Amino acid sequence: MKICILYNSRTGVTKKMAEEMFRYLSEYGASPTLSSIQQYDPEKLKNADRILLGTWTNGLFLFAQHPDRKWKKWIKTIPVAEPEKIGLFTTYKLLSGTQFKKMSQALQFTPELQLKSRNGKLSPENKNLLTAWLEK
Repeated sequence: MKICILYNSRTGVTKKMAEEMFRYLSEYGASPTLSSIQQYDPEKLKNADRILLGTWTNGLFLFAQHPDRKWKKWIKTIPVAEPEKIGLFTTYKLLSGTQFKKMSQALQFTPELQLKSRNGKLSPENKNLLTAWLEK
């Protein structure tokens, strides 16, 4: 299974989460690719069985969370795959709040898989959700 992981990171925490997913998916037996949104190859999206899109949570600490402007602008340029092929991930300081809602609005659909991490680590719960999504 070919999985494309694309992320936007400001401080490195979202990149860390993307790298953890890359390692986990490699151990799972998938063939992941990893790239920042600034360096991604659109051809890899065409051949991907699944796509994971991530960004850091911007906004106030307790409310008004939203994706970074660069991510929102970039998401409009990518070819959209079938909704079941897309998963979202985000990192945050205190709360992720409305982050997934805003990411979904930018995509114009709500992906089933939504992973979040405060510290960039892939929790056991996130691993279970990711595995279940891959096995569908």
